[in-house]
Amino acid sequence: MIKIFKTEEDKKLVNLSISEAVSGSWFSLINPNEEEIKQVSLVLGLDEDFLLNSLDLDERSRIEIADGNLLIITNLPIMTDDGCFDTLPLGIILTPTSVITVCSSDNNILASFNESTSYTFDTRNKTEFMLKILFRSVKFYLKYLDIINRTTENIETELQKATNNKALFQLMEIQKTLVYFSTALKDNDIVLQKILRMANSKSSNLIKTTEDDADLLEDVIIDTRQAIEMVDMHRMILEAMMEGFASIINNNLNQVMKFLAAITIIMSIPTMIGGLWGMNVKVPFGTTHFGFLIVVALSIITSVGAVLYFRKKGMF
Repeated sequence: MIKIFKTEEDKKLVNLSISEAVSGSWFSLINPNEEEIKQVSLVLGLDEDFLLNSLDLDERSRIEIADGNLLIITNLPIMTDDGCFDTLPLGIILTPTSVITVCSSDNNILASFNESTSYTFDTRNKTEFMLKILFRSVKFYLKYLDIINRTTENIETELQKATNNKALFQLMEIQKTLVYFSTALKDNDIVLQKILRMANSKSSNLIKTTEDDADLLEDVIIDTRQAIEMVDMHRMILEAMMEGFASIINNNLNQVMKFLAAITIIMSIPTMIGGLWGMNVKVPFGTTHFGFLIVVALSIITSVGAVLYFRKKGMF
């Protein structure tokens, strides 16, 4: 799918057809097919591989320069339909005239740049627009890390009384997400450092930054490093939690087994006494009218005594 936008003088975002695309346009390619790739490649004079690289789900964050065009591949955070988190490569291409974003799937980061938020960005300022996409990306990392933190706290409460592995599997899924986030953020940080060097280099004309752009780039780098620190902190906490709560689950299970063992012993006392007095031999109280009541009373007293004993031993 191809969508083409351009910011007008009144800050409104207009939707253009590919034949109307002019300088300062934003080409948004979401899971494009072969025909759409060829079409954009011809219109903008780009190598098709420049567009295809970003569609590889395993692509790492990096920068590539070819024929005066700059390709920046960064990894975005996404929330899947089942509530889990993952990362997704996004390609941002700066040509002499336009900005192109290429992604294999629709996502909240690019969707947040629309007509209702058009006053916050300008497609004609390519460097600023690129930096705002990166800034929005790192903000979503921080937002999702906050959600992960709250989820972990809920699982922590659940684990305190858990005797199965369900909560541990949830923690393992979160741990996997944090590994994805950590790898993506560290790669993104390397890309940002390269962008910073290019912006500071007088010999490079690919990225031209104003004072505001430089401040925005600095904010992106700071927030990215903050996200990296948060991920590392969450990973260390999570590893400690998993080790601690694995022991707690085993302890909870042992408590249940102790309780069941005590109940089994207590329930076996009346059965044993009843079995002894049920034998076809002479037994005490066998000839009295109150023999049955005496045996029942003896069973109750012995069972109550066992309950008190096990309670004193902490098995209840």
